Amino acid sequence: MTAEEIHAQQEQQKTKYDQMVEERSQRVFDMMASRISREDMVRLKDAFEFAREAHKHQRRRSGEPYILHPIAVASIAAGEINLDVNSVIAAFLHDVVEDTPHSIDEIRQRFGEDVAFLVKVVTKQKKEKYEMSKQLDNFKQMLNSVQYDVRALLVKLSDRLHNMRTLSSMRTDKQMKIAGETDYFYAPLATRLGLYEVKTELENLSLKFRCPTEYEELENRIARDEATNHARLQAFIEEISTILAANGIKARVFYEYRRPYSLWRKMHKYGDDFDHLKYRHFVDIVFKEEDGVTEKSMVLRIYSLLTDRFKEKPGGISNYIDSPKENGYQSFHLKLLADYGRWEEVHISSERMVRNSRFGCVSDRSEGNIRRWINKFRGVLKDIAQHGQDGTNFIENVVASFYNDDIMTFSPQGKPVILPQKATPIDFAYEIHSQLGRHAKYCRINGRIASIKQALHRGDIVEIVTDPDAHPEEDWLDNAVSYKARRAITSYLAKCPKSEFIRCEHCHPIPGEEVIGFKNHHGKITLHKRDCNVAIRLASQDGDSIVAVDYKPNDTTYPVELEVICIDRRHMVIDVMDCISNHLNLNVSSLNTTTTDSIVSMKIRLGVHSFDEIKTIISAISVIPDVEEVKSETLG
Repeated sequence: MTAEEIHAQQEQQKTKYDQMVEERSQRVFDMMASRISREDMVRLKDAFEFAREAHKHQRRRSGEPYILHPIAVASIAAGEINLDVNSVIAAFLHDVVEDTPHSIDEIRQRFGEDVAFLVKVVTKQKKEKYEMSKQLDNFKQMLNSVQYDVRALLVKLSDRLHNMRTLSSMRTDKQMKIAGETDYFYAPLATRLGLYEVKTELENLSLKFRCPTEYEELENRIARDEATNHARLQAFIEEISTILAANGIKARVFYEYRRPYSLWRKMHKYGDDFDHLKYRHFVDIVFKEEDGVTEKSMVLRIYSLLTDRFKEKPGGISNYIDSPKENGYQSFHLKLLADYGRWEEVHISSERMVRNSRFGCVSDRSEGNIRRWINKFRGVLKDIAQHGQDGTNFIENVVASFYNDDIMTFSPQGKPVILPQKATPIDFAYEIHSQLGRHAKYCRINGRIASIKQALHRGDIVEIVTDPDAHPEEDWLDNAVSYKARRAITSYLAKCPKSEFIRCEHCHPIPGEEVIGFKNHHGKITLHKRDCNVAIRLASQDGDSIVAVDYKPNDTTYPVELEVICIDRRHMVIDVMDCISNHLNLNVSSLNTTTTDSIVSMKIRLGVHSFDEIKTIISAISVIPDVEEVKSETLG
């Protein structure tokens, strides 16, 4: 190819890109025209020109002019998230400070303080030393912005969505990094902000680039399943449409298959393969609001008409209208038996509810929903900062507190308590009050006694029963989900006295026994009974590490198993339990008895403070009539 031909080709490509830039930027202006003033339109166009000039020598990895990226981000902010003019201006300018010589001060002077704030939040801060890591510092910077304005997060989500849409031009390692960030941080953030469509697209793009083969396989399975079921699903929704139309209800009725990410997550959660996964699709009924008729009345009317025709699955209702999710999602879910013998999941929503699912926290400013969310987030951020969390815990705590799908539970007085999925009564108790959590002993769930470590479900009524002597244990951290509970438990445990010794895992010594210590090169002392085989071996190999120890009892209890051999008679078990519980004032954690040829073997587990206490127990049980032998074994 000659130099002239190359030049001509370059000019043709430039003309093509110039036209593309003009057309796409004009779409942004057209989307904003109906909702902003002439003065703001001038500012918006000025921001575009400023960004185009700043990025004029830059190209994306695909070879396209870089300005196409800010235009795309502005288009998402304007059309898909419905942001205000300053946010769209910030979308045009979001990479100017990070990637060009221009400064925040220039942005502030030309476009005002509000735009400068938004641009600053989404600009990655360059530091010689990062507080946590580059990624975590950037996450924290954005999260901190919520203390002032949620729009900065929405601009960043617009940026991330376009980056994910164009991720194919990146190297595989970059794809994995960006997709991982998206799955862990940005998609859950969109969930919490109530941006259903943004969240769904981010999740699926993340899976597509992380696991391309698995994603493609799921897409193919969905397409085949839809082809197989299309005719009968179509007949089902047409019958629903006919019923509604006959009763004067204007509604859109359609079916929708869940996207690959949603099915992939369900398959991993329930351990099912694709063919055995329930509810791979659902039917949407979206009705138009009527003057003078409440949305709930319309939902109940539609529900009544449908259940007159189709059998309803018992317990298959989820009422997100009276009890919306914390991100504002509202709908009425139920399951109906179609004529072809399958339960079909049906969602009944108003046009307003669907609109809110699309625009999330920016769709309804009249009820102060954004401010409530920001205030709650601000409280957790402040608490995390005050308690000096490290970087990893900071992000994990935020994720646990705000990004999981939530469940609504209730106190016996009917007070709603919103908790993350997989929450337990421990989380419930701390959400009510820190002292209720600290002294929680057991609970009643829907009137039935239960452990405080049992998983809760949406709609559960939870009553916490306390005991002044109850307190958080180490394993509570394995069963608490919410930030508030985990922070309180961690704080309590940190103040508890820590044993200066490590107990041998073979002989399990307790205070009062003859023990010896061995100090390792880290300065840690491991205790052994003096007749422990491990101790004897260590003494012969590394005698210089032996240290004398003063192993005294304290409030710590150690698990012990007693074996009581006795002659079978009436009230024998009662007499032994009376001795332990009433005379010795000890709690029994388990009791197992076996009787063979009139000889009873009882195995009793309980907690003791010292070896002297074991001797006292053995002496007390041994004098009970017909008790022949009492042995003990300390446990780990």
